[in-house]
Amino acid sequence: MRLTDKLRELTGGKHSKALVLILGAAGLLLILLSSLMPGTGSKEKSKVPDPDADTAVYCSETEQRLEGFLSQIEGAGRVRVYLTVGSGEQYVYAKEAKSSRSENKTEEEEKYVMTGGGSEKNALIETVRTPEITGAVIACTGCGDPAVTERIYRAASAALGIPTGKIYVTTLE
Repeated sequence: MRLTDKLRELTGGKHSKALVLILGAAGLLLILLSSLMPGTGSKEKSKVPDPDADTAVYCSETEQRLEGFLSQIEGAGRVRVYLTVGSGEQYVYAKEAKSSRSENKTEEEEKYVMTGGGSEKNALIETVRTPEITGAVIACTGCGDPAVTERIYRAASAALGIPTGKIYVTTLE
């Protein structure tokens, strides 16, 4: 009960307006200081994607998976795969669209959706498109047999979604 009595005493006295002004100014000052300070507390620093590193990892993982798959083809033997990509990962950013109409005009405006605050604003990534595979070189020990070579061509074409003309199959020593 003492706390409520103290509050009534403070707000009921002559200096209540001055106290409210001082507390308000102190609150604004704290907000201003917190916006100037670098990210602290439990906030995690936002990660800026590295397209080159992500592309290399994607290529390597896809090569390994394809090697494992193709080595299961009857007669293929040991398999090595090298892939080429046309472009790295592509980021599609979220956008807001606004349109307004007047008598004879229609205006449309698009803005990127931003996340974060202060100097750490970043565009919101909506989707990440994987790199486009443009070609493949496949070497295997069993490619001396034309039937095995044909199965390798067809399997790689179907797995990668590229035409057989962009795949080269050769023998592995």
